[in-house]
Amino acid sequence: QVQLVESGGGLAQPGGSLRLSCAASGFTFSTYAMSWARQAPGKGLEWVSGIRSDGSDTFYADSVKGRFTISRDNAKNTLYLQMNSLKPEGTALYYCAKGRSWGAATSGRYDYWGQGTQVTVSS
Repeated sequence: QVQLVESGGGLAQPGGSLRLSCAASGFTFSTYAMSWARQAPGKGLEWVSGIRSDGSDTFYADSVKGRFTISRDNAKNTLYLQMNSLKPEGTALYYCAKGRSWGAATSGRYDYWGQGTQVTVSS
């Protein structure tokens, strides 16, 4: 059974940083692309970033490009999202999502996601 457990959320000041982690189990992590998505209060799900199964290619939404970095450790079955220069509009529930295939690392191309970790950006 696919399980995705996010952690690392919390309160950060504008301009601050947080690092999210996602522990994956129940599938062969190294053979699937992974993504991060977020949902702000009162808004729909927004894809944030994705990475192919072997980490060779990464993709970012324009809203986070240059500030967020996605990475993965296939030996530890863990996905990461380093978030720098955080903005108040980044306040959201952040989800880790499993891609449908090794290359499915962009918006909407996922089939499982976790429960999310809350990120609040406020002074």
